[in-house]
Amino acid sequence: MRKKRKICISMAWLMALAWMLVLTACGTNRGQKEPVTLTIWHVYGGQTDSPLNDMIDEFNQTIGKEEGIYVQVASVTNTNTIHEDVLAAANQDPGAAKLPDLFVSYPKTVLAMPDENILVDYRDYFSEEELEMYLPEFLEEGNINGKQMILPVAKSTEIMYINKTAFDRFAEETGSGLEELNTWEGVYETAEKYTAWTDAQTPDVPNDGKPFFVHDYHFNYFQVGTESLGEDFFDGNTIAFGEKFEQAWEAYANAALHGAVWLENGYATEALRTGDAIVSVASSASILYYSDVVTYPDNNSEQIEIIARPCPVFRDGEKFVMQRGAGICTVKSTQEKEKAACKFLKWLTEPEKNVEFVTQAGYMPVTQEAFDTYLPEAVENLEDPKYKELYQAFQETQREYEFYTPPQLTTYLELEMDFEENVRLLLRAGRNSLLAQGMKEIDLVGKSCEVLEQLKKRYG
Repeated sequence: MRKKRKICISMAWLMALAWMLVLTACGTNRGQKEPVTLTIWHVYGGQTDSPLNDMIDEFNQTIGKEEGIYVQVASVTNTNTIHEDVLAAANQDPGAAKLPDLFVSYPKTVLAMPDENILVDYRDYFSEEELEMYLPEFLEEGNINGKQMILPVAKSTEIMYINKTAFDRFAEETGSGLEELNTWEGVYETAEKYTAWTDAQTPDVPNDGKPFFVHDYHFNYFQVGTESLGEDFFDGNTIAFGEKFEQAWEAYANAALHGAVWLENGYATEALRTGDAIVSVASSASILYYSDVVTYPDNNSEQIEIIARPCPVFRDGEKFVMQRGAGICTVKSTQEKEKAACKFLKWLTEPEKNVEFVTQAGYMPVTQEAFDTYLPEAVENLEDPKYKELYQAFQETQREYEFYTPPQLTTYLELEMDFEENVRLLLRAGRNSLLAQGMKEIDLVGKSCEVLEQLKKRYG
């Protein structure tokens, strides 16, 4: 009986202890705050394959878990779609989605919003010392009306991509060298030589030479080129069309009318993938879409080597290059949510963490420490030769070039889209006109001036 009594007492103590643990746990849960949930719209990758999604998962499982912050990806799309969706939400259009807590944005989106004051000024949550860690050119782009409304998290620029396999064949027979591609003048001179060389390979078929070069962003080429030559590209809210613009135009247009520049709709990645061009200037982030295989019109394929170099410059111009890549805006809500959003952004832009993110996505880091301390080692560890080439070009660009930031004009987006379409359209028409009339190459200069006058009239 005494033994049974001892067992009963022990069981009672165990049951009591168990209840105490349950009550303690319940008490803890009752006192624990619900995590702060943040939604985000971004552009880095796809919904199921995104380096930023991976970083967000890591944050949620580490710092976010410790701090009671949960970041939820609500949309992964492109900047144009986000631009439209943000404006629809900000204007409270029927059927528009609610604004997320964070979204990727260019200044043009913020400037087009009906009330930019619905966005957080990061200076309220970042100290001056913290902001000084960022590259000033990257930070300046997001400074709108004296407020830091966009925070850089990953930046891109424009890079020259070369099908070295095809270029080497051309160079072996013509004596051309890669160093000729350091300047815009050299690019166009080489382009015309390449088109003539490919045309000569089929003597029975006249004027079938292939384009050499394709630029994804004509508006950027003329804007940065004109500014690098010491002249304003803009005159108020329109294009100035000054003397230096004409300098940039002459070399480019002559090559285009010669058939040496690819002028079709679409991106440079397409022209290089089909062998319709072998050199391009495009966003550094487009590295994701460049293929190591060229498939020609006859369905024959070839494995190629793609190399990357900094963007060309004019011989008498400064080393300017377009700054690209959006940043992240935070929508005003509660102080708790705003602090949580900034906590996440500070984590994402810590130098080591930022390099881990950007090297998966084909972007540049946003702080000098990241460039100097963590990027070189990360580049050495890259396995894909294309990415290694890209980041070596990045490092040279960051050392030697000045990043150009476009002005904050309300008409910027409209000008950009209209100019891009018109330049291609008018030069294609000019090229077709030359072919139809059987005009000689000596007429290229006159045709170039004619097309320029047509372009000017559209903005006159």
